[in-house]
Amino acid sequence: MEFSIKSGSPEKQRSACVVVGVFEARKLSAAAEIIDHAADQFLSDILRRGDMEGKAGTSLLLHGVPGVEADRILLVGLGKEREFREKEYRASIATAVRQLNETGGFDGTLYLTEIPVKKRDVAWKIRQASLVVQETLYRFDRLKSKKDEVRRPLRKLTFCVTRRNELATAESALAEGLAIASGMELAKNLGNLPGNICTPTYLADQARELGSSHGLGVEILDRTEMEKLGMNTLLSVARGSAEPPKFIILRHAGADEKLKPIVLVGKGVTFDSGGISLKPGLEMDEMKYDMCGAASVLGVLKAAAKMKLPLNVVGIIPTVENMPGGAATKPGDVITSLSGKTVEILNTDAEGRLILCDALTYVERLDPECVVDIATLTGACIIALGHVTTGLLANCDSLARELLDAGNEAYDRAWQLPLWDDYQEQLKSNFADIANIGGRAAGTITAACFLSRFTEQYHWAHLDIAGTAWKSGKEKGATGRPVPLLAHFLMDRANRAAQRATKRKRA
Repeated sequence: MEFSIKSGSPEKQRSACVVVGVFEARKLSAAAEIIDHAADQFLSDILRRGDMEGKAGTSLLLHGVPGVEADRILLVGLGKEREFREKEYRASIATAVRQLNETGGFDGTLYLTEIPVKKRDVAWKIRQASLVVQETLYRFDRLKSKKDEVRRPLRKLTFCVTRRNELATAESALAEGLAIASGMELAKNLGNLPGNICTPTYLADQARELGSSHGLGVEILDRTEMEKLGMNTLLSVARGSAEPPKFIILRHAGADEKLKPIVLVGKGVTFDSGGISLKPGLEMDEMKYDMCGAASVLGVLKAAAKMKLPLNVVGIIPTVENMPGGAATKPGDVITSLSGKTVEILNTDAEGRLILCDALTYVERLDPECVVDIATLTGACIIALGHVTTGLLANCDSLARELLDAGNEAYDRAWQLPLWDDYQEQLKSNFADIANIGGRAAGTITAACFLSRFTEQYHWAHLDIAGTAWKSGKEKGATGRPVPLLAHFLMDRANRAAQRATKRKRA
């Protein structure tokens, strides 16, 4: 898909299709009014006849509109003007792209990006539009013998801005949006692959390929190297599987090597059967998505590299397969972690925290600026927050606020839950320093409390993406979240670093 930015009057655009909006009560958007004037009230006449009401999700394709250069005009319903916010804006872009892709026109020119969205600037609208386009057109048919083909697919899309002085900002935002979309696509592709293809070894190979194509440093630790380090809790999860575990380290060196890195740690359980604490068979196929934390780390490292962010970012991916077997870890086993703390395994299906705790201990040697881990960690998070919001817990309130703000800006939102010491009581063990589960109550919080025991040396936040990393049902598949949230977090950090550097030069 080819993208471009343009400023100009809609009736003069030579395009297969120009897209404008209509609010409820048959109110034309500003661009639609310009076309209506050039066409001698052609659009107004159509609306008066009741051919379109402006309801959200509706559209009307018009051919041969007089007074315009475009072959077609696509009217997209925007809903009520006073309720037009981020969600409605994104939905209007999605409606337009679906229709353009089905009409047989190779190119389209969108004036929906000119429509005001409360408290959002042109950069936000262009970034979001580019993300929505890629999400709408995304298909995962790699494993199908017959591909789903569109006869004349959309090949070029132009986003329009109101003023010429917005062009540079819009161009920059488009590049950012496409970089983030590319990272989301990688995360979705990896998440959608089945466990017989996307194994820990496969993830390691993908990391090497990403490093080679985008200039990232890559290091892969195998089982022997992890044994020497003492990553026993991580290795305990892999004991029941024939698939060898891997520990992936990716480095984006975008700043002076003296500057501390931001570290992202992604849970990479490529298939989670539950181990000896076997899961129910119903919907167990969805446990291939238990590596979406790892996929998001790969995705955001790709986005950071494409944007050339002036930061040092390290991606850490502990990756295993959790299976039952004669050598598998048993409930009641006690394991000594890399930190030296002992863990009583009360449930082998609480395995994500076991691989993460060794990874979070390993991170100490990197002397990080801050650490964010990303994991499909608890079903309890789905009960608490559904599939809309990512759970956020942190040992540093300022880091938590940064992530919350980044999520709001990215429209990839998170919600903070408490990480109070009161909840640590649930993790007490009679036989080890800590139990790996704390009972049914507050399951998302106690899981984070477990991880917090291994993050005392640095600022740390935890994103529980169990409810947001994939969709079930008819639209089953990986979502690519929270790549947008993490990308905006890194972009904000990069912007602040640049501002500090500018102040130092002036001083």
